[in-house]
Amino acid sequence: MSFKIMKKASFPDWVAHLCQRFQVYGPKPLHGQYIFDEIHSVEELALDYTMTVLPPKKLVLPDKEELLHFKGGQAEAAIEKPVRQNVILGMHTCDMHALLLMDRVHSTGYADQHYLARRENTIIVSLECLKPCTEHSFCKDMGTLSISENYDLHLTDLGDDYAIDIGSEKGALLLEGFAAIWEPTSDDYQRVNRVVAEKWPRFPYRVDFDTTDLPSLLSTSYSSDYWDELGDRCLACGMCTQVCPTCYCFNVVDEVDFTLSAGKRIRVRDSCQVDEFAAVAGGHNFRKSRAARQRHRFFRKGKYQIEAYGLIGCVGCGRCAQACLVHITPVDTFNQLHLRRSRSYKGEAVKP
Repeated sequence: MSFKIMKKASFPDWVAHLCQRFQVYGPKPLHGQYIFDEIHSVEELALDYTMTVLPPKKLVLPDKEELLHFKGGQAEAAIEKPVRQNVILGMHTCDMHALLLMDRVHSTGYADQHYLARRENTIIVSLECLKPCTEHSFCKDMGTLSISENYDLHLTDLGDDYAIDIGSEKGALLLEGFAAIWEPTSDDYQRVNRVVAEKWPRFPYRVDFDTTDLPSLLSTSYSSDYWDELGDRCLACGMCTQVCPTCYCFNVVDEVDFTLSAGKRIRVRDSCQVDEFAAVAGGHNFRKSRAARQRHRFFRKGKYQIEAYGLIGCVGCGRCAQACLVHITPVDTFNQLHLRRSRSYKGEAVKP
């Protein structure tokens, strides 16, 4: 919509201004790492954070939520109706791409009214990434190093100032009543262009091929022995999916009181990587081996989501690589599959 410029010296006052009007969440330090949590002042905020342990997805898709409650044969949907709007401040561009996928998933077909109600109540202030978060980040490979949509405001650090890209009317309202903001000059536009251009060389390519070829690579690698190797290493702990910003598998359970006359139905986060996830009636398990579950996980990230929603299922944040106890990483997996396919085309022997 338009650009504005804000002095960094005025940023604490703006955050205080937001905290008076909204429930504000942002990256906070905790035990040497970072989490997204509610903030009440700029002193709690760490915009120079590397990567949060859990993605901000948890604020719009919680680990556990009540879907409905029932009593005496009468059931009532439990759609949350917050009093105050939420502002999520400081989301990185990879998490913004993940949120874009979440929005499309939960609004396609049978729309998820619980997610959509929470999302409608949430205002996003994203942050331009100017350096890699960790050694595991590969957002440049996945095309998520920049974002041009889905934010309400987008901040770019210009040194002494912030450039603020207004992406929606909701975003414009966040600046309403705050005087320490002005229209950009031609020099300000040049500064933004220079900062964005200078950031790209700081991010290395880590995948050995063009990731637009990822769906094709996975298709031709369905029967690869590499899945068995990953299955032998995998602990089926589910950590990779718990920290992933694009995973949304869940289970639904009923909690009933002792009288069996009242209770509630809740949705809880689940993982396709745990042993019992695909267990069904009769003792069958349609994805029993850990190799099959690892294959399914990577097919969802690099193929299935693209086919279903037109968006990549892996945003290159690197959280799963950092969380995995046996060092199964997307970069190594994609590169190994590419290497083995190349060798098979050449008729070379494939060695583990």
